[in-house]
Amino acid sequence: MGYVAIKGGGRAIRGAEAALEALRTAEGAAGTPLSLSTIEQQLRLLTSRVVSEGGLYHPRLAALAIKQMQGDTLEAAFALRAYRSTKPRLLEAPLQDTSRMRLIRRISSAFKDIPGGQMLGPTSDYALRLMRMELAHETPEVFRDVSRRFLDGVADTDLPDTFPKVVEALRAEGLLPPLAPVKRAPFDITRDPLVFPVPRSAALATMARAETGSLLAMAYSNMRGYGDVHPTVAELRVGYLPVLLPHPVTGEPIEAGEVLMTECEVVAMYEGPTAGGPPVFTLGYGACFGHNETKAIAMAILDRALQKGMRDGPGNPSEDPEFVLLHVDGVDSMGFASHYKMPHYVTFQSDMDRLRTTQAKAAAATQDPTQGAPA
Repeated sequence: MGYVAIKGGGRAIRGAEAALEALRTAEGAAGTPLSLSTIEQQLRLLTSRVVSEGGLYHPRLAALAIKQMQGDTLEAAFALRAYRSTKPRLLEAPLQDTSRMRLIRRISSAFKDIPGGQMLGPTSDYALRLMRMELAHETPEVFRDVSRRFLDGVADTDLPDTFPKVVEALRAEGLLPPLAPVKRAPFDITRDPLVFPVPRSAALATMARAETGSLLAMAYSNMRGYGDVHPTVAELRVGYLPVLLPHPVTGEPIEAGEVLMTECEVVAMYEGPTAGGPPVFTLGYGACFGHNETKAIAMAILDRALQKGMRDGPGNPSEDPEFVLLHVDGVDSMGFASHYKMPHYVTFQSDMDRLRTTQAKAAAATQDPTQGAPA
């Protein structure tokens, strides 16, 4: 089979783009385009997932990517990362203190009573997972009344913005090791390639923008027995973290804004004495942009598993840094899978030629058993 000239490729591609855009607007004259505000507010968990996996905290641009990619989270995260790569980096923020988070949700499964108390916040954890059929015919009046009634009910509630961290209470009792000083700058995965072995900061940064489902699958394998982490959530936090940057003149830290993020700290089985100290619990950490509790929990479990693998050598796939970190990035994974849709005419032609040659040799050997026999 020989190659023939292919004409009209550019015209076909433009037609494919037009067809996709037509499907996005298929409601026609009666339809109303989704506003970015609608996506950002009513699909806030989807927006959170995209800002996290895209590695850029910009909910409005994440909403635009969701609209453009028609709800495909992987494509939306790809678009957000591509946009980020076109922007200059003006400065690097110093390490931020997450105890300063303005919390909207804060729970612990390790203790019933924690300093400041449990704060359930916005969650569906305690609701039935049943379809709410009334939402199919929700009127604008009913829609607006829901938030109005809620705000009227909490208007007089006096809650502090921040709460003490549960792990600090464990440290004060000597049940967790003290915080180690930061000896070097965090690894920058956007500028430096992952060359193994990598520091823990590289693993955390990679998982912070990893695809949620990939992280969950890896962590689930550990929870089910392909690993040795049996965690307890010491604290799960969702809130707005003030971002402090140095003042351009005085150098003093000033608040430049805040980002919504989710943080999880899990306590795992204790380990024997190290450096002459007493046995202590081990800790796993997870944090990501937006409201994404499943991702933060899975990340914390994998952080603990990877720490064990980095120290003792991996005993399971979830403890192998190279296996985990090179297979949880959704943009990378999607790109590799999607490239198979691109033309592979030359390589497949070569495969067919080799197969035909092999079939011919096999047929000839069947007809003449002495062919190819040693003299």
